[in-house]
Amino acid sequence: MGVTDPAGPVMDRDEVDRALARLGAEHEAIETSLLALQDHAGRRLLEGAELTGVTKERWAATEASITLLWAYFDAYTAALRGAREIRARRRWSSREDLVELTELLRGESVTVAGSAAANAPTLLSASGRLSERFSLATLVDRMNELYARSLDMVVAADAVWSALPARIDLLAAELQRTRKLAYSVGVRPGEHPAGDDLERITRTLTKLREQVVSDPLAFWVPAEGSSAPGGGRPDTTVYDREARALEDVRREIDAVLTVRQDAEQRLVRLRDVLSRADRTLAEARTARGEVLAKIAATEVPVVSGPPTVLQEQLATAAEYRRQAQWHRLSPLLESLEQKAEDELLRARESLTAVTAPLAVRAELRGRLDAYKAKVARHGLAEDPFLIERYDAARRMLWSAPCDLRVAEQAVLRYQQAAAELLAAPRVPQQGGQEDRRGNQA
Repeated sequence: MGVTDPAGPVMDRDEVDRALARLGAEHEAIETSLLALQDHAGRRLLEGAELTGVTKERWAATEASITLLWAYFDAYTAALRGAREIRARRRWSSREDLVELTELLRGESVTVAGSAAANAPTLLSASGRLSERFSLATLVDRMNELYARSLDMVVAADAVWSALPARIDLLAAELQRTRKLAYSVGVRPGEHPAGDDLERITRTLTKLREQVVSDPLAFWVPAEGSSAPGGGRPDTTVYDREARALEDVRREIDAVLTVRQDAEQRLVRLRDVLSRADRTLAEARTARGEVLAKIAATEVPVVSGPPTVLQEQLATAAEYRRQAQWHRLSPLLESLEQKAEDELLRARESLTAVTAPLAVRAELRGRLDAYKAKVARHGLAEDPFLIERYDAARRMLWSAPCDLRVAEQAVLRYQQAAAELLAAPRVPQQGGQEDRRGNQA
């Protein structure tokens, strides 16, 4: 039984030519890819950057991989050149040439020195060997694997550098403009929360930019399930958070600017509302005296005076405006406006509560006069009985102090008498006159 050739059956001339053409195309494609990787902007940036963290570790491994890639490529080039030279010896290759070509093209004919792979032992099956032998197909697979890993690292770093630093710089420029505007309206660190936020955003952006420049891979999120080199996206979480925080500060400053523009009008409105509240309370106090004098047996609520704290705060707001302390004026005005409206409402409710007895008396007077008019329309105005009850109710309602409970009963008695007379049948009397009181005459 003969020894089996590890390269397989001897190739014929057509198979050799086809294999050389395929390997030549692969060689050209690999060379183009390696030169593109060599000239990649991300690789040049990585070579010149002061790296830290995970990027520093991965770049050290990637540099070793790129070095190994070129060593593999050189060995691949040499093997391909040797195969072409053998094929070029004769137009019709001999049996010995075909055996040699079969070994070169299919067998483990490519030797790579161990020193070339010393920096990337994880890619070799037996690190530490003096040399390693490969077939051309295996060597192509190794080069493709190394190229994909190297390109993935370079593309990821370049993508982060292309995306984040420029955006951070734009945000930092907006931050500077916002800071100047904030200072112009008194929004400063230690004096206003928005000023403190600006300082924090500044520190965060400065640190973020340093980290992105020195360790871009720390801000790279690989795409799940993607094996393509550079599959993923830059992690903009911190940037997005600070951008939102700066927008919040900007809105706060806009609110302060709005306060600066209409502060005087708002102060005038505040003074007017508080003045109306004071006048209403004064009216309530006067009305209370009137009620106590004119209405008997009634509990009248006490009317409190205007709160001095609102006037003090109003004076403080005016002082803030004079000193252009808009950041302090803004929240104070908002608080004062609400308190002033509440105070006016309280004054109106106090006036309503105090004058309730007078309103009851007025309602009773109106009801009494309304029934009197109704009686007159029916020709009963001169009825002695109704006149008596009307006069009794009127004396109670127009005398001081007026007992509302007794007066109400008197009005009800007049209403009842009038209703009974209006409902009673009318009996003719002598001379064609009718006794409008019926049986009550």
